Amino acid sequence: MRLGTLILVSAVALTGNTRGAVTLPMRTVFKGQDRFEQLVVRAKAENWKTLPIGERTAVVGQAMVGTPYRSFTLEVDNRVESPSANFTGLDCWTFFEVALAFARMLDEPEENWTPALLLHYIEMDRYRDGECTGAYLSRLHYLEDWLYDNKRRGLVEDLTRSLGGVSVPHSAREMTNGWRHYRYLVYNRSLLRPLAQMENDVSSRPLYEIPKSRVAGI
Repeated sequence: MRLGTLILVSAVALTGNTRGAVTLPMRTVFKGQDRFEQLVVRAKAENWKTLPIGERTAVVGQAMVGTPYRSFTLEVDNRVESPSANFTGLDCWTFFEVALAFARMLDEPEENWTPALLLHYIEMDRYRDGECTGAYLSRLHYLEDWLYDNKRRGLVEDLTRSLGGVSVPHSAREMTNGWRHYRYLVYNRSLLRPLAQMENDVSSRPLYEIPKSRVAGI
């Protein structure tokens, strides 16, 4: 399941902390400085940092309600992959990702609450082993892979199965089938073979889902 089309309902507990780097100019990878600064001011005024990480992430998300929907905001260059954030337009996945990264950032001293620090926390979450190498396939492109890698590193705990989730069939093929929609793949056709291998690995792992009809009760 592609991260840009998040329809799977799963339950995740959040933890963690590390460091990283940006590989493209800030003007390319960070959009919406004014909106970011408004959220920082509000976070300080309302003391968001005292909230548990889950509640804090939800508060940040609620503060971003009304941000326009924009697809393919992760595709910021033709060849070089980099952590990025766009506060002027979000899709379903980047909405969650930015809210989580912002919430994690608040564990740092207030003087460090900057776009660069936010991008560090996005890198920690978005990329395999928490590191963007500049290569497109260092990004965790599928939700299943994101869960697997972040859980392995102790950043999240997937609670889906323990809460009554059921095993579901899944096949990670959207990107190789629709490669013409991704600018990195259009400009780098040699990525298709290693991408297919990555998709095979993702498809081989078990996946659990909480049926929508049971979400409220759980």
